[in-house]
Amino acid sequence: MNKLLTIGKLAKVSDVGVETIRFYHRKGLLAEPATRNGAFRVYPDVYVSKIRFIKKAQQLGFTLAEIKDLLLLDQNKNATCKSVALKAQAKVEEVKAKIDGLRKMEQALMKIIVACGQGPQAKACCQVSDCFDKNVEP
Repeated sequence: MNKLLTIGKLAKVSDVGVETIRFYHRKGLLAEPATRNGAFRVYPDVYVSKIRFIKKAQQLGFTLAEIKDLLLLDQNKNATCKSVALKAQAKVEEVKAKIDGLRKMEQALMKIIVACGQGPQAKACCQVSDCFDKNVEP
């Protein structure tokens, strides 16, 4: 059975705000639903799974544009699992690059901690700008 939901009920069941659903419409992630007697929109319950998919994809780091592409793949009868795997692999590479960047940030911060008096080999009191100039590479 295809249950119809108002935007408020859809938002509640999907655990998002009404404005989030409207935003997804504006971004083209969700199609505009039919209206009941021209008065208000009613959403088939399939929208719940679409919204949950969008939220899960966001948690995995996909941008809204990338999620839109994934949703289009889902509608494409010729799309294969390999297409999805390629997008996931690209996201993995992006995540690895971010992790590498975060590790470099951590190392630079640790150098500052040591140089400015918090580590076992701390130098005498230093100027704040000196800590950053000597320990953070551009």
